[in-house]
Amino acid sequence: MLKDCMDYARSCKPCQFHANFIHQPPEPLHPTTTSWPLDSWEMDMIGPMPESAEGHVYIHASTDYFSKWVEAVPLLSGKKEEVSDFIKSNIIYHYGVPKCIITDNGKSFDIKLIADLCAKFKFKKYHSSMYYPKLIAWQKLSTRPSTIS
Repeated sequence: MLKDCMDYARSCKPCQFHANFIHQPPEPLHPTTTSWPLDSWEMDMIGPMPESAEGHVYIHASTDYFSKWVEAVPLLSGKKEEVSDFIKSNIIYHYGVPKCIITDNGKSFDIKLIADLCAKFKFKKYHSSMYYPKLIAWQKLSTRPSTIS
């Protein structure tokens, strides 16, 4: 009877169409667990946004994976030099050298200047997957305007 059921499922067109497909990711996934605060940071560039009075168009947001602490600064252009300065002044000099940073595949993070910074301070840089719902949710929560009631 089991063989008959298997044969029927193989021949049933709707069963094949709605079956669970196994999708293998294009690269191995890396777990994002951390053992202590300020060990791993997630970084994202948000924008372009409407220009502020000071001329800022982008927001660079970094979130600590362990404590969910957010560091965010407005940036004028979002260029690689501004990103590198943010990592040095707001992360490394303020909290110490992290074990790793995790970024999306944005152009402001995938540059030689950031790779040199990683080599100089001896930490690793990883890319998140193209669609990472947890990371996107953190960014939405950490960058939304707060309201006081």
